[in-house]
Amino acid sequence: MNLSQYDGYLYMYILLLSFIPAIGLGLFEKKIKYYALIATAVMIYIIMGPGKQLNTLAIFMVWEVALIYIYFWIRSKTDNKWIFRLALLMSTLPLIINKVSPLTKMGVIGFIGISYLSFRTIQIVIETYDGTIKKINLFDMIYFILFFPTLSSGPIDRSRRFEEEINKKIDRSDYVDNYLLVGIKKIFLGVLYKFAIAALIHATFVSKIHADGSLLSPFLYMYAYTLYLFFDFAGYSLIAVGTSYIFGVHAPDNFNKPFISKDIKEFWTRWHISLSRWFGDYIFSRFVLDSMRKKRFKKRAHASHVAQMITMTTMGFWHGITWFYILYGVYHGVLLILTDIFTKSKFHKKYKKKKAYQYLQIFITFNLVCFGMLIFSGFLNNYPFKF
Repeated sequence: MNLSQYDGYLYMYILLLSFIPAIGLGLFEKKIKYYALIATAVMIYIIMGPGKQLNTLAIFMVWEVALIYIYFWIRSKTDNKWIFRLALLMSTLPLIINKVSPLTKMGVIGFIGISYLSFRTIQIVIETYDGTIKKINLFDMIYFILFFPTLSSGPIDRSRRFEEEINKKIDRSDYVDNYLLVGIKKIFLGVLYKFAIAALIHATFVSKIHADGSLLSPFLYMYAYTLYLFFDFAGYSLIAVGTSYIFGVHAPDNFNKPFISKDIKEFWTRWHISLSRWFGDYIFSRFVLDSMRKKRFKKRAHASHVAQMITMTTMGFWHGITWFYILYGVYHGVLLILTDIFTKSKFHKKYKKKKAYQYLQIFITFNLVCFGMLIFSGFLNNYPFKF
């Protein structure tokens, strides 16, 4: 058996069955994490099935857990930056192999969710270097890395927050009010988004717009695809977050009305929020701080602009080594720089509180986002030179 996560009635039925023991433990004020790790193992087996993916996941876990323990021990002896960089490279290596392998004769090497599991292990290595991780509990760490509700596409949680939550005592009323009922509500909303609205948009528009060489097709496709992607991905995220709640974990929300953003900077605080924060914390902020400390640039704004390009281009490569993913990252890097410059202009400062101006900002931002999604979709790959 090999089922796509949150993408079929059979998977959803099995998921509902997995809730029963978790809800029972929650209502009787017992820790859910021990059952949840067993459920995680079962659900991963159902998602990946026996064979190559599961074997690769096992190798990945042995590699990453060993690396984390070895680096944790080394870090207690020294804070050498080159050793840290080597540990970081070693932790990122499985993800790099996964992204590069499709370009080789070997084909794809990896498993579903390798990106999100890698984000979790990389975060542990970075925070070990920072000294914010003081101890490692093997059970909790494995549970954090493999946590099945957010296996395939996040949201990306943080280990310290996760471990604090799975080990705290939750009384019955707290579980019912703040975990169970909220989780069920999120799952229902996610099912509506993914299985009703996204499916309808795909069946009615996305699947019927073809690259026919006209200008109208990509114009229509970019709006249809953007709305489809939002409802599909936001729906998935809501189900994943709702499932996490039922298993006693407040996984972070991933979307917050992204289409009312007044500029691209705000958009990235509302779209795929956990990924944006991860890249912001571990690439953007670190590059800016390091650049200011080493005086690479005369102005902080210049360091910020270079960091935006590096961050978004890296995000583009992370999606995949294809021209449209990389261009998508560069496109958003440029938009963030232009946004930064424009929001400091006298014109913007003069009108930014006017309602009409704000509506115009939302309209422009929405269209810029839709054009980015058109690039991201790969639709133009079919006929970019036939206009």
